[in-house]
Amino acid sequence: MYKFGDALKKHRGDATLDLFVTPNASSTSFPSGYNEWRKRIEIRVCSSAKNNKANKEVIKTIADYFNKPEKQISIISGEKKREKTIFIKGTSVDNIAKILKESLDGL
Repeated sequence: MYKFGDALKKHRGDATLDLFVTPNASSTSFPSGYNEWRKRIEIRVCSSAKNNKANKEVIKTIADYFNKPEKQISIISGEKKREKTIFIKGTSVDNIAKILKESLDGL
């Protein structure tokens, strides 16, 4: 698998994605890299972590990136932490890996 393969897992026939979130960034960016130490794909969002704003932006950004409706994306762990696991309904780990590979190859 790819070097970022540790961040992807099969979950109930769909896929999960392990993220490391940086709130209050100057611009939103996904994927903004792969953290080999944490084994998580990095995402930067402009919103603050207050009032669930960063989580909402993470879900919207992931949905837009994978061309999925927001209702198919959910945070299944780490809602109040920077390390989050995102559930992506209606797709496979292989499909997620293929899409991410194009963006992360140069990073």
